[in-house]
Amino acid sequence: MFSSPLPKSDTEEVFTIAGKPEESAIVDKLKNQGLIRNTLAFNLVLTIKGKHDKIESGGYFISKNRNAWQVADKLTTTPDMKWVVMPEGLRKEEIGELLAKTFNWSDEELTKWSTTYTAMKFDYIEGVYFPDTYLIPTKENGLDIANRMIRHFDEKFAPYLPQFAKQNIIWTTGLRLASVVQREAAGKEDMPLIAGILWNRLLKEQKLEIDATVQYARGKTDTGWWAPIKASDIDTIDSPYNTYKYKGLPPHPISNPGIIAIEAVLNPAETDCLYYLHDSNRQIHCAVTYEEHVANIEKHLKN
Repeated sequence: MFSSPLPKSDTEEVFTIAGKPEESAIVDKLKNQGLIRNTLAFNLVLTIKGKHDKIESGGYFISKNRNAWQVADKLTTTPDMKWVVMPEGLRKEEIGELLAKTFNWSDEELTKWSTTYTAMKFDYIEGVYFPDTYLIPTKENGLDIANRMIRHFDEKFAPYLPQFAKQNIIWTTGLRLASVVQREAAGKEDMPLIAGILWNRLLKEQKLEIDATVQYARGKTDTGWWAPIKASDIDTIDSPYNTYKYKGLPPHPISNPGIIAIEAVLNPAETDCLYYLHDSNRQIHCAVTYEEHVANIEKHLKN
């Protein structure tokens, strides 16, 4: 009951644990995957070793030539692969900070992530580090992970390339706009309307005047990467990302958008609005004219 299932096998299999499942579910999965002979015997091993509740989520490389004692030792050490959840709308430096915390990167490796690994191709500087849940081997360095995320982006984005081409939109333009929509929306319900308004501004050659692009240009503050901007930031930050000063989209995406933001750019809401704001309840209000926008400010923000 305690011996290895296949003593002569040298092939390693990946055993994954997601979230915080019950220990019994983990042991059953080990049995179903053929990595242990007997669930009762394995539970006894964990009890003898005093390693109940010490199994972390992640991925483990386990060969079927291990006995129950060796499998228990393996599962109660640091995983060979770790889960990393990348939320939508982060800039690459924030992704780097998440990775650094997960994989105990040095300051040098984190700097390389931001300045080297994610800056090797002009069109892949930002926006292509796809937000998702990843299971990443701990042996991968920053460059490996950057390439992993880009491959995932290419796979997810590929179905939308024909749609952008059909609408005569260069994919990098669509991605830049999606990154702005991602940062500006209070939720996914807002995205088609915001995309429609921003398309209206672009087609009228009106400045976008988006706070999020100025936040991106400003960088990190004492309160984070996306702290509210000040009037002085608009005046003093001379950057192509300052859409209060310069017309058009910023030169690169300002975040890494999700699929819903990308789809919103392709399928914007039909609207005559050129302005919008969110009230204290994060409800969006749009206006056709600047005068209507000022009235919305008075009504929804002043109090």
